[in-house]
Amino acid sequence: MGLTCSSCKRKSIVDLYHVEKTSNNQVVVALAGNPNTGKSTIFNELTGLKQHTGNWPGKTVTNAKGFHKRKDKEFIIVDLPGTYSLLANSVEEEVARDFICFAKPDATIVVVDATCLERNLNLVLQVIEITNRVILCVNLLDEAEKKHIKIDLKKLSDELGIPVVGTIARNRKGLETLMDTVYNVCTKKIIPRPTPIPYPKTIETELQKILSMIEPLVPNDFNPRWVALRLLDGDTDILDKIKHFTDCKGACKHA
Repeated sequence: MGLTCSSCKRKSIVDLYHVEKTSNNQVVVALAGNPNTGKSTIFNELTGLKQHTGNWPGKTVTNAKGFHKRKDKEFIIVDLPGTYSLLANSVEEEVARDFICFAKPDATIVVVDATCLERNLNLVLQVIEITNRVILCVNLLDEAEKKHIKIDLKKLSDELGIPVVGTIARNRKGLETLMDTVYNVCTKKIIPRPTPIPYPKTIETELQKILSMIEPLVPNDFNPRWVALRLLDGDTDILDKIKHFTDCKGACKHA
């Protein structure tokens, strides 16, 4: 996938996660979710035979990319590894997090299982701390109905501040609405406004201390609050990655 940063001795993070667009009508959409949520079914239903698989450069994790046409846009859909979080405790988590963070997709769909929504929302909350261009796909609504679970999709959307679409992917139910919503987010007809996530007072106090120190170091296209949270969690590697990404991106532009 993509650019080569000739000024860097090691392969740039720009090279690892850049998705090349061959026309102005193409947009990049990330597909994220916990394992066993039906994410791969959604990917296959949307892309059909128009997909390619391989491995992420330098990783043992599968890289699946497919194409979906909607109105005047062609969506390049990148199926991220199934993960329960984005804390980068595994290669899968690192790839999913870094793609959302550094590839800057035009939209990110997060697929959750309607039968265990509370557990799956952990990943959703982590994604909306990185980007506001998020659509929540509540899949497996038929399984939830069998268990007498009812989900108020509108209230969930209001609470999270992002579009929410219900689907039964194996029957293709809701997939047209899902992609219409993705289209509207990518074309800015819908602008998600994720609800800020409050933390206990002790954590917020420490966050503000870190924020005051790192805000001058964090480029505008990164959320400094999310970076501060990662540092507070002990992820000191994130600042180096951001600096490496910014330096290499700048070098590529001037090459």
